[in-house]
Amino acid sequence: MAAKSSSSFRLSATPVTVFAHLLVIAVTTLVLVWLLHFREGLAFESRIKDKIFNLHPLFMAIGFVLVAGEAIMSYKTVTAARETQKIVHLILHTIALVSGIIGIYAVFKFHNELSIPNMYTLHSWIGMSTFCLFGLQFLFAFFSFVFPGADSGARSRMAPYHVFFGIVIFLMAIISAETGLTERFIFLGLRRSQEALIMNFTGLLILLFGIAVGFSVILPRR
Repeated sequence: MAAKSSSSFRLSATPVTVFAHLLVIAVTTLVLVWLLHFREGLAFESRIKDKIFNLHPLFMAIGFVLVAGEAIMSYKTVTAARETQKIVHLILHTIALVSGIIGIYAVFKFHNELSIPNMYTLHSWIGMSTFCLFGLQFLFAFFSFVFPGADSGARSRMAPYHVFFGIVIFLMAIISAETGLTERFIFLGLRRSQEALIMNFTGLLILLFGIAVGFSVILPRR
């Protein structure tokens, strides 16, 4: 009886994806509270240069990491035909790509206006490597799965590699976000404060989001 009971238990992707969606809301809220309440706000042009920098965590955490995660989960969350799921997947990844471009532009602009060197930290190395791989994956997937002239047989053979490298790149994005938060935490000299708690909880929830997205991929839809 026990064996039958355990074999009949099947964890589906649905509760995991619901949990991931809730994490998206929570992380978005924490990031906005952190940047708008504690860190001067947001601006592309300002005499307060931190406002320019703040666009970097905004677009990289929310626009790049969270939206890319939602794109990965779209095949489990969008209850529609496969072609519709593919379109949603593409649109969300396009948003993530554009967000990444804006986020990287913002941090380079911030550094250049304050004469701070670029690309000298582990976070910047991991982050730029992640974004470049993401861009290559995007182009490869577009011409392999979206472009009308792509061979259907080749698509089937390449699909597992596309999924694998997509997850690897997404996990690299999670690592980049965690190192970025840690770097900023140390740079600001935070200790025990409300802002410190918000940043730490943001990092924890982003980590949980990465785990949830990973489980959503390997678990069956029902």
